[in-house]
Amino acid sequence: MDKKIKNVFVEGAISPEFIANSIAKHQSKTTIGAHDIFLGQVRADVIDGNAVGAIEYTAYEAMANQKFHEIREATFDKFDLTCMHIYHSLGKVAIGEICLFVFVSSPHRKEVFDALHHVVEEIKKEVPVFGKELFEDESYQWKVNS
Repeated sequence: MDKKIKNVFVEGAISPEFIANSIAKHQSKTTIGAHDIFLGQVRADVIDGNAVGAIEYTAYEAMANQKFHEIREATFDKFDLTCMHIYHSLGKVAIGEICLFVFVSSPHRKEVFDALHHVVEEIKKEVPVFGKELFEDESYQWKVNS
């Protein structure tokens, strides 16, 4: 039976309140011994003398959600995790704001460290999400993941 593919996208920046609420919801899950989170934040890069003021994210949503699902399932197969949550922004996210939130939980700390690193690297490598760096002078360029 196919699992329903979860939509990982949120409109705009991921708020600190959203992150805190996600963490708080796990206090009742007493088999968890460790959590680890990754927060991707928009940097104020300066490229060829132009300062980035925001990034506007777009995606092939159905394809991206499918790829997020595949990465999530493969990570559960590889690591002993209790749960995992992935959220990515769409639309405009200003410098200093959070655009990616990955939250993994496990009975033990080593698993969360290794799994989180694996998931974030796979997301950057595989998921069709595109960032348009919006410069303060109103020009832009498409971001290349590194």
